[in-house]
Amino acid sequence: MSHPFRNVVFLSQRVPHPPDRGDRISTHHILRHFRAAGCRVRVGCFREDDRDDQAVEELRGMVDEVVAPRIHPKRRKLVCLRGLLTGEALTLPYFRSPELEQAVARWQRDAKADLFFHYSSSMGQYGLRHADVARVMHFAELDSDKWRQYAAKSGRLGRFVYGREARLLLEFERRIAHEFDASLVVSDVERELFVRCIDGVVPHVVPNGVDVDHFSSRDGSARDPHTLIFTGVMDYEPNVDGVLWFVDSCWPRIRAVFGGARLLVVGNRPAPRIAALNGREGIEVTGWVKETPPYFDRAAVAIAPLRLARGIQNKVLEAMSMGLPVVASPQAAQGLGTVDPETLAVAKDEDAITTAVLRYLREPALARATGARAARFVRKQFRWEHMLARFDAMLESVAAARMAPAR
Repeated sequence: MSHPFRNVVFLSQRVPHPPDRGDRISTHHILRHFRAAGCRVRVGCFREDDRDDQAVEELRGMVDEVVAPRIHPKRRKLVCLRGLLTGEALTLPYFRSPELEQAVARWQRDAKADLFFHYSSSMGQYGLRHADVARVMHFAELDSDKWRQYAAKSGRLGRFVYGREARLLLEFERRIAHEFDASLVVSDVERELFVRCIDGVVPHVVPNGVDVDHFSSRDGSARDPHTLIFTGVMDYEPNVDGVLWFVDSCWPRIRAVFGGARLLVVGNRPAPRIAALNGREGIEVTGWVKETPPYFDRAAVAIAPLRLARGIQNKVLEAMSMGLPVVASPQAAQGLGTVDPETLAVAKDEDAITTAVLRYLREPALARATGARAARFVRKQFRWEHMLARFDAMLESVAAARMAPAR
């Protein structure tokens, strides 16, 4: 647990604590890793709601300084329209803050960092002026491609707005990738897309990990053999789209066979369309929960029927770590690479997903055996310790390149 950098400016869209959603899981573990290595860490991020206020206070006890301006989404959406006048991606003014810009300038003036770590391309704008410092961009996945996917599934106005955002944000991502010392993505699939979209830069692959001690079954005897679970932040459009599609396309057929089947939809901030499902046809929408393992322990099968997704899905890794069989769409599964079908059920359409779920509901012993294989797979391949070792190797390569004489 060592690397050559000791003074880190850590920039992320969201407060990197607690680890309760995809990006926060990654930033939380990377931040803890910097602190465990003895680094001085100053954090710039954005608060989105009142719960983030407590998270920021807890974070202050973990790092040297935190600057976390509050984002008010309605106001920010108006502010980001400036991008229409300036010709830039709307994402950039949305995450632009004079308070954070001033903090970064002060940090560099008072105690110059030797590493800028950025999570998500929008935060790259804060490192552009600091070419004298090692800069790492953790793209996770290309945000521009998310907008491209939205455009492809939208009407005329959506195709224009989302298509514009995809094109302009990709231009910015290309600039960041070429100017910064290293780019990171979370899977080989993301690397292939990155190389196709951004010439001349090959990113490092550092997958997300799993806290396998936390995501371990605590009371497997509580599992209902006819209960399914989906986890995720429930105002995030890919999650909303996936759950609504599953409920419309697959759930009636499952309930026709197992009339008492239940579906747990577990996650913060359920969108109105998701909240409206609560109490309908055996569906329970929980909203925010303190932790998800007790809910995994109530279920027999986890689902990840995402249609707008790539990268590594934490919901899949966590369910597998809990010893649940997972039925996932190709989009939700592809970040894991090649996985034995007896370990992860990948189903491409409503018929295949419905069939796979019904098979596990009909055969509890098969469900348990598949879940056990899934847990062994995650513990072998996706422990955070393994991922952070790759992260350190990337930092070593950045430092070595910085020290190499110019040719």
